Amino acid sequence: MPTSPTLPAAPKQRATPTPVRTLARHAVEGLLDKKGLDVLVLDVRAVSGITDYLLLATAESELQVRAMVDAVRAEVRDATGERPWHVEGTDFHQWVVLDYVDLVVHIFQTEKRAFYALERLYGDAPMETVPETATADDVALLRDDAPDPVPPSAVKSSAVESSPEDEAATDEAPSDEAPRGEASATSTDDDLAPL
Repeated sequence: MPTSPTLPAAPKQRATPTPVRTLARHAVEGLLDKKGLDVLVLDVRAVSGITDYLLLATAESELQVRAMVDAVRAEVRDATGERPWHVEGTDFHQWVVLDYVDLVVHIFQTEKRAFYALERLYGDAPMETVPETATADDVALLRDDAPDPVPPSAVKSSAVESSPEDEAATDEAPSDEAPRGEASATSTDDDLAPL
């Protein structure tokens, strides 16, 4: 019996040319509209090749997760015509991911947010907490005139020359621990949190 040819996967791209900061501002408005807690914006362009911005938010119940997901999707769709490229976690509403390609929105129940602590994985990225009384226009990282982040490697390479004592201090034996955000040789898939 002949088999059908496998079609290549569709490229990961958004449907509209809406700037990502505009998309993110609308997503923040959706989160705040449904009383999202601990809303955090991370500009990960300099530290991640996967996306440009991450939004993290906490909900206190499954019902609130559902409401926040619906609000983000509606706000972004109504304002920009954009729909998520991919959605995960809607079976149980413990942790839902809305992937808009260059913006990824994570909505967690309190326990999952504390357990996975994604903000620690991107500790080198510029981040800004959005106060509950704020609006998306108050978020400096999402303003159209916000500066582009400086990659951590550029900061290290522009540092003042180190002394021989500094170099000796960095020549210590290698550690068994993996750098933050990277897997060690002994890591399992359970050790790594998805975007």
